[in-house]
Amino acid sequence: MSPRSAIVLAGGLGTRLRPLTERRPKQMLPIVDRPMIEHVVAKLATEGTDDVVLSLGYRPDDFGAAYPSGRCGGAGLRYATEPEPLGTAGAILFAARQASTGNGEAAVGDPFAETFWALNGDVLTDAPLGELLALHRSRAAEATILTIPMTDASRYGLVESDSSGRVWRFVEKPADAAACGWINAGVYVLEPSLLARIPAGRPVSMEREIFPDVAADGGLYALRSEAYWIDAGTPASYLQANIDLTSGRRELSLRPLSPRAKVSPAAEVARSVVMERVVVEAGARLEGSVVLPGARIAAGAVVADSVVGYDAVVGPGAAVAGFTLLGDGVTVAAGESLQGARR
Repeated sequence: MSPRSAIVLAGGLGTRLRPLTERRPKQMLPIVDRPMIEHVVAKLATEGTDDVVLSLGYRPDDFGAAYPSGRCGGAGLRYATEPEPLGTAGAILFAARQASTGNGEAAVGDPFAETFWALNGDVLTDAPLGELLALHRSRAAEATILTIPMTDASRYGLVESDSSGRVWRFVEKPADAAACGWINAGVYVLEPSLLARIPAGRPVSMEREIFPDVAADGGLYALRSEAYWIDAGTPASYLQANIDLTSGRRELSLRPLSPRAKVSPAAEVARSVVMERVVVEAGARLEGSVVLPGARIAAGAVVADSVVGYDAVVGPGAAVAGFTLLGDGVTVAAGESLQGARR
């Protein structure tokens, strides 16, 4: 049986994606047809998990407003809002305690007194979570990590394990920029005993403080998977996450053009995602870009490798490229050129 409960870390400021995140949490940015958080929760729901606690910090009320029924992606939602940033481990402990005391509601037992999932809220993957859980149980592990191969591990934790999956070394964000290997994918199966390792009342890093101790005690394991995985928290990866979901790289493939968008037959759209209420006029060209709901790409404009925000306007003959991010309601003047800009 799959764990019935999960904690999803969704409290970050989304700084790398600003200005897109100035008016919403990163996890509320759309990936093709629905907010990022729905894709994350839906992955858990397919494993039979129905109780998902979102660990929140930045703009927490946006989640409740988006999901007033308390359900998202096929699972029930609850919320634990950190009083201050507590780090990855501290956030998990806080969320588990909030959920166990009912979080303002009547709690039925302690959902985190048994095996549970924990994962980062900006990770999208087709990895077999059932295999991760099976390894965890077969090794009687205290924590089991999903790992994926990466040629540049400098942004992630490098996980070194033996043939049984037992982790013997965990290096969070190695200084060597050339480091490559199996990285921490931000998806975990955890035992309740791990919560007792986390000091309360201060920021605690799971990757730097807790996992190395669990590894030293022989209780940390890793599943190696080459399945699709992306951390959608940067401009380049946010773009890629959208494009991948419409280009056949994922198990699920969606339409790149919303049926509620108006795209001129005389416009050119390549490797791009066009969301609802978007207007793309004649002679406009989109390549490797994402256009969020309500935006307008005027006649003759070119948008390449960029994100056009909600209700933004790219004027006639304007050129936007180089991972430019346009915020809500921004206007790029006719004939203006932007390269790698944040506006």
